[in-house]
Amino acid sequence: MPKVLLTGGSGFIATHILQLLLNRGHEVVTTVRTEEKAKIIRDAYPGAKLTVAIVPDIAQPNAFDEVVQTPGLEYVQHTASPFHFKWKDAKTEVLDPAIKGTTSILEAVKKYAPTVKRVIVTSSFAAILDASELENASRTWSEADWNPNTYEDGITGHPGVTYRVSKTLAEKAAWDFKENEKPNFDVATINPPFVFGPVVHNLSSLADINTSNGNLVGLIVGKWKSEIPATGVHLFVDVRDVAKAHVEAMERPEAGGNRYLVAAGRFTNKDFVPIVRKNFPQLADKLPEDSVPGGDYPGGSIDNVYKFDNSKATKELGLDWISLEQSVVDTVGSLLSVGAK
Repeated sequence: MPKVLLTGGSGFIATHILQLLLNRGHEVVTTVRTEEKAKIIRDAYPGAKLTVAIVPDIAQPNAFDEVVQTPGLEYVQHTASPFHFKWKDAKTEVLDPAIKGTTSILEAVKKYAPTVKRVIVTSSFAAILDASELENASRTWSEADWNPNTYEDGITGHPGVTYRVSKTLAEKAAWDFKENEKPNFDVATINPPFVFGPVVHNLSSLADINTSNGNLVGLIVGKWKSEIPATGVHLFVDVRDVAKAHVEAMERPEAGGNRYLVAAGRFTNKDFVPIVRKNFPQLADKLPEDSVPGGDYPGGSIDNVYKFDNSKATKELGLDWISLEQSVVDTVGSLLSVGAK
């Protein structure tokens, strides 16, 4: 089976990709930032065809030069991202590292790994949406769309704009690299919205949870009892479908050169409440009553929000989509197992 480099192997999505790659018999080299995280992964997969390498800072020049020289690499799954919300300077701490984190892996592969056939990049629905159109019920989002925000918007805008710009320009950097540098490999990108699903990696605390699942943590620890927070982007996908999309985009020859909107359906934060109440009766005292406001579609109707077209990922990657209920049940079960109370 082919040998795969997976960057950012301790991340929420990456841990599921790693599990799936190993289950399918691939040999994997994965990168993490610290030896502590490396040990967690090694201990989780004793005897697996797995190497864990330390790359402390993916935004540094030549960060990936050494690891991509691993003999026999055929594919790269690039999930690592330097983004966080605790920044003070958008340019030096968010935008430039996001762009450089993508170009540095591509440069290293071109220079040192001539056997690589394809690089799959984890992008985001944030690189597709136009925030000014989010209340346009006649709009249908697909892979053909691009977030129109510019680098300058990312410098001057609020943190949400900066995040969207970082995702957009990092993905565009990958496509530009392919067009301008003409490397031996091709590129595919995976663009998910809110990603829910069970946690398979070790959490030192629930504070380390990914942003999307953090919504469910808030619900089950009782933070929504007086008001349900606004949903934001009304699209979701389960992390296991995201992982499958990455691996299918790697294994299917025809996926090269394609961008995939990986979204399962529309949802509201309010939808979580009856699902959790039905499946986890022990959490009843933490949940908001039906009369608690917030978290719904605009005007209380799904007809008031945009649509989406996931037919390309459905057909070309063979995805059949985990439902919101299944995703929420499995997520909450995993959160309870790591100590959410």
